[in-house]
Amino acid sequence: MKIKRLTFILPFFAIILFSGCNSFTGELTGVPNREIWYEPQPFGMVFIRQGSYNMGLNDQDVPNSMTAFQKTVSIAPFWMDETEIENNEYRQFVYWVRDSIAYKLLGDQYDEYLITEDYYGNELDPPFIDWYQKIKWDDPDQREILEELYLPEHERFYRRREIDTRKLNYEYYWIDLHQAGAKHEFGNEIRRSYNFETGKYDGEVINYSKEKRGVREPVKDRSSYIMHDIINVYPDTLCWMSDFTYSYNEPMAKMYFWHPAFDHYPVVGVTWRQARAFSIWRTQLKNGFLRENGETFVQDYRLPTESEWEYAARGGLKGSMYPWGGYYATNYHGCYIANFKPLRGNYTADGSIYPIIVAHNDPNEWGLYDMGGNVAEWTSNAFDEAAYQYTDDLNPDYEYEALPNDPPEKKRKVVRGGSWKDVAYYMQCGVRTYEYQDTAKSYIGFRNVRSYLGHDFNDAGTGSQIY
Repeated sequence: MKIKRLTFILPFFAIILFSGCNSFTGELTGVPNREIWYEPQPFGMVFIRQGSYNMGLNDQDVPNSMTAFQKTVSIAPFWMDETEIENNEYRQFVYWVRDSIAYKLLGDQYDEYLITEDYYGNELDPPFIDWYQKIKWDDPDQREILEELYLPEHERFYRRREIDTRKLNYEYYWIDLHQAGAKHEFGNEIRRSYNFETGKYDGEVINYSKEKRGVREPVKDRSSYIMHDIINVYPDTLCWMSDFTYSYNEPMAKMYFWHPAFDHYPVVGVTWRQARAFSIWRTQLKNGFLRENGETFVQDYRLPTESEWEYAARGGLKGSMYPWGGYYATNYHGCYIANFKPLRGNYTADGSIYPIIVAHNDPNEWGLYDMGGNVAEWTSNAFDEAAYQYTDDLNPDYEYEALPNDPPEKKRKVVRGGSWKDVAYYMQCGVRTYEYQDTAKSYIGFRNVRSYLGHDFNDAGTGSQIY
């Protein structure tokens, strides 16, 4: 009887073993219960279709800089902010950093402000912030604990209790995929650092973390490619003074970033490194929300490459000199259609002497505002005069992580679009210039992009067009 039972049970388990992962059909059907996923439109962003265009100048090289030659390139689809990042949007980042520091200070005294265990009771080290708990800024006991966040008594103006912006430091991490994906020569073989035969890593990695910036060390494991940095996030409001030494700009220095009158004006005084940190924070903010709700992550927010920026600025118009098309900075009625410096220095001729509220002027054909004028914009790319000659024609990109001891020319980042204090030439789609990554200017802001997940099927039949 025992033998009969065994002969019955064994085939049953065999059926489960060989058919449990393929829906009992024996066919290749993929992992079951995978949801069909469509990417929703990100709030405040515009979809930029895939396509090809002639990257480079469409007019004379006025300064004879010889940095932008004609080159046909192809760009994958992506999302782009319809306006530059506004003061109020960047202020959300600043407030988040402020509050996270406050939560850590309160967590040392009150357990409810920190989450010390996960869902299964395992200890979290370091603990998480419980953002659902409210900070009681006016509570006398908490007020004393949070005093560390404020200016010391001897630095206060008219004894006003103000946040010490020098303490608003954001600690963040990113993965250096460029180094992780780089190939090296090991003996007579060219491969990546991971050795599948030994199961170990070979080679070295340049550590760009704040505490080891520029140190070359052996690759230990995947963690060797995780970089760490700490950066102060508050904009340089005094850039209004340093940019224009013999000019009265005190009202802008005092009010532009924090006053509600300027909430929807483009943020300025932000360095390239601060703009990158904002992009990483914005990614964590979005994906953290998606994770909490059991939803699938999206691509990272980031600064656009200069090829993406120019492609978006052209708006699909073939040979367009300016984002709005045509060869002039005025409309049919003779009115200026962007915020720049016309008529050899008449700042007011276009209606504004400083930056203006975003989306004041008409958008380009793809719904993007202020791609020419108002404030110039950081891109992700390092500036090299010869970059067009050696970058690929598919999603061209050139990045370089500058080190503290690098010469100044290594710290240049590409700036596009022209600003309220520039002449019309710099608003042209194909004109490129630069600024140093650690400098903040009263005429440079930024906007984010996010790579599109999937193929732009709606663009079938138009991908071969040259713009």
